[in-house]
Amino acid sequence: MKNKEDIIIRKAEISDLTTLVGFMLKMAKETEDLNLDASVLEAGIAAGLADTEKATYFIAEENGNSIGSLMITKEWSDWRNAWVLWIQSVYTVEKYRNKGVYRSLYNYIKQLVESQENYCGIRLYVDNTNITAQRVYSKLGMNGEHYKLYEWMLS
Repeated sequence: MKNKEDIIIRKAEISDLTTLVGFMLKMAKETEDLNLDASVLEAGIAAGLADTEKATYFIAEENGNSIGSLMITKEWSDWRNAWVLWIQSVYTVEKYRNKGVYRSLYNYIKQLVESQENYCGIRLYVDNTNITAQRVYSKLGMNGEHYKLYEWMLS
C-alpha cells in the first residue's frame, strides 16, 4: 500500500528480523524503561515471522528505508463470531515521528479489518504513562473507555 506521504506499508519478512529487533529494543527502553534480552526478543520475533498464527508484522517504508513497524495478533470474539486484531509492538523511528507513519500503519490494518468478513475490530493496549501514544490513538478515533486491562505474567 502507498499513500500520499509516500509511505509504503508491507508485510514483514524474515529479512526484516534485525530491523524489528532493533525497533523493539528501542521501543521497550523508550516507553517502559525496559532492557529486553536481545536473544530472547530475536527468537520471539523470528517465531512470529515464521508462523502467522502467532503474529504478523508490518513495516512502514519511505524511499526504501524502514521507518516504523507494528505487529498484530488475533483474538477470537465469541460475542461477534469474528477475529479482533490486536496492535502491538508499535515503533516509529524518532526522526519520522509526527509525520503520519503510525497513521499509515493503522489505516492499513483498519482497511484489512474492513475488507474481511471474519474480522470485527482493532484493539491495543498502551502503558498508562505513555500519554503521547494515547493522544495519537485518540486522534485516530480509538478510545480507552470501554475496558481496563489486567494481567498476570510469570516474570
